[in-house]
Amino acid sequence: MKTPKRIQPLVEDGLIDEVIRRLMSGKEADVFLVRCDNEIRCAKVYKEASKRSFKKAAEYQEGRKVRNSRRARAMQKGSKFGRKEQETIWQTAEVDALYKLADAGVRVPEPYGCFDGVLLMELITDEEGYVAPRLNDVSMTAEQAREDHAVVMNYVMRMLCVGLIHGDLSEFNVLVDSYGPVIIDLPQAVDAAANNNAKRMLTRDVNNITNYYAQYAPELLKTQYAKEIWALFEAGELHLDLELTGRYNVKEKAANVDSVLEEIKAVLAEEERRQARLRLIEGKENG
Repeated sequence: MKTPKRIQPLVEDGLIDEVIRRLMSGKEADVFLVRCDNEIRCAKVYKEASKRSFKKAAEYQEGRKVRNSRRARAMQKGSKFGRKEQETIWQTAEVDALYKLADAGVRVPEPYGCFDGVLLMELITDEEGYVAPRLNDVSMTAEQAREDHAVVMNYVMRMLCVGLIHGDLSEFNVLVDSYGPVIIDLPQAVDAAANNNAKRMLTRDVNNITNYYAQYAPELLKTQYAKEIWALFEAGELHLDLELTGRYNVKEKAANVDSVLEEIKAVLAEEERRQARLRLIEGKENG
């Protein structure tokens, strides 16, 4: 096929030898199958902001840090330079997340670099070498659903261990190869500590995945992974080797009735003393 304009520089630089075909067109990018020497890889071409249909992008970008103060000011003002810098951050966020998550033990496509808005990465394939299907195109037994659901919950937990939340996780952003689920599509990855929407996004990610697997194993609807994971995160108790249970117990402290009564008595006594002082002052004034 004809080489897309955005990919042409990578061909000229020898990073890509041939564009085979378009694999998919999404809300924030187009993905192409490309040949790099003897390997078939993916080239993800990010769409410009004016052409993206990703909703509420600013909500996901909240809290993303910009070290250069000049760039930060330009982005706040919305200048041409600032918009360009915002685009650069959006485009490089995914490759940064892929490296970080791979180090944390989350199965993601291996990245080979991001070049002027084109992310070159591993092609995930099935046993026969074809492009691996998305989770929404896969049927399974109840046992397999329970097993894979636990794997994805572990990945969600591992993401949070390194401070990230997918933010748009669903059956459409998970591939399935012969080894199990693979997480994809991460340009909107959320900084959990800096984004005010983090808890809500984590809960939505978990619910989306749970609802899908529950089609095959309905008992999964009773699990409470989102509450468990977030509570552990807030308590500073998350770590990569943690084994989740899917249960969440609210810790309630028994009310200390005697202590409450003593406080009430103290307040009443203080009020009586205040009233007595007022009467004494009024008596002196009238005398």
